[in-house]
Amino acid sequence: MRDQPPGHDTGREGDGGLKTGSDTVAGRRVLVVEDDFVIANVIAEAFRAQGAHIVGPAGNLKDALAIAAGKEHIDGAVLDVNLRGEMVYPVADVLRSKGVPIVFTTGYDTGDVVPRFADSPCLQKPFRLELLVHALFG
Repeated sequence: MRDQPPGHDTGREGDGGLKTGSDTVAGRRVLVVEDDFVIANVIAEAFRAQGAHIVGPAGNLKDALAIAAGKEHIDGAVLDVNLRGEMVYPVADVLRSKGVPIVFTTGYDTGDVVPRFADSPCLQKPFRLELLVHALFG
């Protein structure tokens, strides 16, 4: 495996269980942007199980942009980098301008995230849900 940029992790070790304290996540509003329904549902259910409220999920760039640009409060976002051939970066730009923490997910190389988001965590699919929650909320 090649070296990953800071904040980038493949997140593949372990049992895949979500083992974070619910106090880390409870009451938080999490935007899920993912074009694969099964993956979006797994992510959403994992956060819901910890007491989070899910915003979305959005499966395409248009819907994700509408949610991100809207007035709904978002505490954190999980963004699939490639949404059926469209890159999620416009959504990330909107969220970053609002100070919303983001974590990218990708089925490709985590090092392919554009340089302006090199400081944002990126997890390669498949990833452990525990790492996702930690990357987003610490």
